[in-house]
Amino acid sequence: MTTRDIDFRGVFPILATPFHPDETLDLESMRRQVEFMAAVGANGITVLGVLGESNRMSDRDRERIIETSVAAAGAMPVIVGTSHTGTNATIDLTQMAQDLGAAAVMIAPSYEPIPSDERVIDYFGRVAAATSIPIVAQDHPASTQVHMAVPVLLRLLSSVPQIVCMKEEGVPTPQRVAALRRGLDRPFPILTGLGALYGLFDLEQGSEGFNTGFAFPEVLIAMVEAHRRGDLDAVRRIYARFLPLIVFEQQPGTAIRKEILRRRGLIDTSTVRHPGAGLAPEIGEQLARLLDWLLPGVDLTRPLVLDEALARP
Repeated sequence: MTTRDIDFRGVFPILATPFHPDETLDLESMRRQVEFMAAVGANGITVLGVLGESNRMSDRDRERIIETSVAAAGAMPVIVGTSHTGTNATIDLTQMAQDLGAAAVMIAPSYEPIPSDERVIDYFGRVAAATSIPIVAQDHPASTQVHMAVPVLLRLLSSVPQIVCMKEEGVPTPQRVAALRRGLDRPFPILTGLGALYGLFDLEQGSEGFNTGFAFPEVLIAMVEAHRRGDLDAVRRIYARFLPLIVFEQQPGTAIRKEILRRRGLIDTSTVRHPGAGLAPEIGEQLARLLDWLLPGVDLTRPLVLDEALARP
């Protein structure tokens, strides 16, 4: 299978970058995360996204993370975030990911003091012209401060054929997904993120899955599978059941999500690289109460069985 044969629909979890307490890379925990995602049936994974603290990585860090993830993933596709504020730097990072065996790269535009739709499209075009790897275009104004109107996104997708998937995280995501669907003249994968905060409504409007870091990917996989078979009641029940955790986890920063991953046994520590903030003790206590209420008696280190979880009062 070549990268062009990959079906960019389904659930592609964004992985956290694990660190030891001294903030050095914990590659064993990285491998454990990747293997868990494969075991629960993820369609692929993404590393070095916002959750992966990509802006705090050296090039050597990136290289080691990509190598470790690709080796652990086996046949599961690995998408690598390669966004940078400079076009040439993005090209270099994209070439690195391609050379190290990534299936695709995820790229978002960078902020400029004088916004320019033309320069955004040219940015993606230059990266595509200099590399051959498929591109997932990320629209995430919360981190990039770049606001792309839907007509601009449609121009981008038609101008750069190397873009094989759209990751839509501009709010309101359901409305923007619906507008993209109306404007596209061909089948095209659209995934959404934001921790699946609007997941039910995104699926209803035409999203075909999730590319996000929610720490229980089994929940998102079950939602997508139920939606594919037309069981909208099941989608709503799953979403409603886990919405408190989705909302709590979506608070700014990576510390909460990393702490859940630690409690799941997927990473050894919830260390966040400086200057990122670690988990405040009172928030950790609140998280513990939420998990105990939502999943009482459940072994979080094992893949979640949704039928059992939904049957609980």
